[in-house]
Amino acid sequence: MALLCTNRASHWTRGMRGSLRPAKCALCILVLGSRLAQAHHSSAIFDSTKSVTLAGTVKAFQWSNPHCWIQILVPSEGKTTEWSVEMGSPSQLYRSGWRPGTLKSGEKVTVVIHPMRDGSKGGAFVSGIGPTGQAFESPAAPHR
Repeated sequence: MALLCTNRASHWTRGMRGSLRPAKCALCILVLGSRLAQAHHSSAIFDSTKSVTLAGTVKAFQWSNPHCWIQILVPSEGKTTEWSVEMGSPSQLYRSGWRPGTLKSGEKVTVVIHPMRDGSKGGAFVSGIGPTGQAFESPAAPHR
């Protein structure tokens, strides 16, 4: 009888150890996943101490996850340069009154951005003025 109880106890213990493995894996995934999400949402690539004003023509307004984008054609020194302006997620923009058709290709806009630290033609949206003169504020404050 004692042998039977010992076997049952070791069987139960082995079963418990086996059932803890999925919990440990889930915990690791949660920890690693949260770190990756933090890295993705870092604003370190933008220089929040500087602001650049761009006046140009909307090439495209991309309503997409995880971030919306405005592609702006900006004339400067006799040539046109394309700038990529990162915004918040569609849900953030939607809550702030933005819609997929808020900006259309060919419309004139002026936007203020925090530029890329590496000097490339892009930045994080801060505010802007639309084609009818309406003011746009950034619905996503993390890049400020």
